[in-house]
Amino acid sequence: MQRDTLVFDIIRQELERQRRGIELIASENFTSLQVMQAMGNVMTNKYAEGYPGRRYYGGCEIVDKTEQLAIDRLKEIFDVEYANVQPHSGAQANAALMLAILQPGDAILGLDLSMGGHLTHGSAVNFSGKLYQPHFYGVKKDDGLVDYEMLEQKAREVKPKLIICGASAYSRDWDYARIRKVADEIGAFVMADIAHPAGLIAKGLLSYPFDHCHFVTSTTHKTLRGPRGGVIMMKKDFENPFGLKDVKGNLRMMSNLIDMAVFPGTQGGPLEHVIAAKAIAFGEILTPEYLTYQQQVQKNAQAMAKAFTDRGYQIISGGTDNHLMLIDLRNKNISGKKAEQVLGHADITANKNMVPYDDKSAFVTSGIRFGVAAITTRGMVEKDMEFVVNSIDTVLMNADDEALHHSVKKQVNEFMEQFVLYPEMG
Repeated sequence: MQRDTLVFDIIRQELERQRRGIELIASENFTSLQVMQAMGNVMTNKYAEGYPGRRYYGGCEIVDKTEQLAIDRLKEIFDVEYANVQPHSGAQANAALMLAILQPGDAILGLDLSMGGHLTHGSAVNFSGKLYQPHFYGVKKDDGLVDYEMLEQKAREVKPKLIICGASAYSRDWDYARIRKVADEIGAFVMADIAHPAGLIAKGLLSYPFDHCHFVTSTTHKTLRGPRGGVIMMKKDFENPFGLKDVKGNLRMMSNLIDMAVFPGTQGGPLEHVIAAKAIAFGEILTPEYLTYQQQVQKNAQAMAKAFTDRGYQIISGGTDNHLMLIDLRNKNISGKKAEQVLGHADITANKNMVPYDDKSAFVTSGIRFGVAAITTRGMVEKDMEFVVNSIDTVLMNADDEALHHSVKKQVNEFMEQFVLYPEMG
């Protein structure tokens, strides 16, 4: 068979782009080489509808081993009783969890997308806003922190069946116990979407949600540094509140409802090659080296936040507890869209993002989001944040100077040569 040199050439171009630039998109990270290698293995040939020991096809005895290993390792990481590793993404994990516990038209309560929330937490353009009745809480205008009083007031007012905590652009820890308290008062479930801070939570550097949230979902990339995918977890299994019974007449446990919501509810055959890569990433998380990595992520984020603050940038909430920060650029007289574009000219990758109470559209925005998980994987430490922030500031404060952008790009490319990405790949 002829090798498709066109596609492999494009892949090589992407490798070179990743190598030469500064990657600051908070949703991205660089997997280990063995995680990538696992995603290109013969398990991609195997169809395996169902779960380990309960498949609808023959020949699954080998892929059962890797999926069960992924489950066992994830349960050990977070000290939980139940884990489903089949969701293809975080969005799929959220969709399946909602299918398991909600009925169409049920009320849900999540953080507003414009205040740092996520599409799957009730956005009108997403399944979560179309199938269910979405309501939102926000952050306080004066300090950018989650407005728990608003959350409690909304919860008592609309009595949602599900309260969602977690965000895609919020840099602070969460008060899970306070959310659970109001949920118990009104008879609601609590779901924590920890897609962004999962790695920090895994190593005890942020609050542990499992004691207070009925369900926890996450992606497996971002701070977990695995392949792109999703997971659903529970600290303890419990009887479902709907009175549904299985064929033996016993009440179905929530684990059974969630498993059925993933398959056959929202997905067909799982991606067993990706699950193998998840198992490897979970094994890496269980090592002492991973704790050191996450500690460095936190240090780098705080060093970056300080460097921005020293230059007069306004960080929403005034700083960060996790791996990311959201910056309001209005006092710098540049939009998020323009900032993203000009930083790209200098091989610095970030994404525009709405800020709380934004006066610009989602296509323009007043803010930009930065995350340090990927550059920490590259080997950067606190002192390197000064170069990164200075490069960003130079570009943004000279947004129309293309010659200067080219000069910064050259400096960035030279700087990144000391942090070699995948040296084994030549």
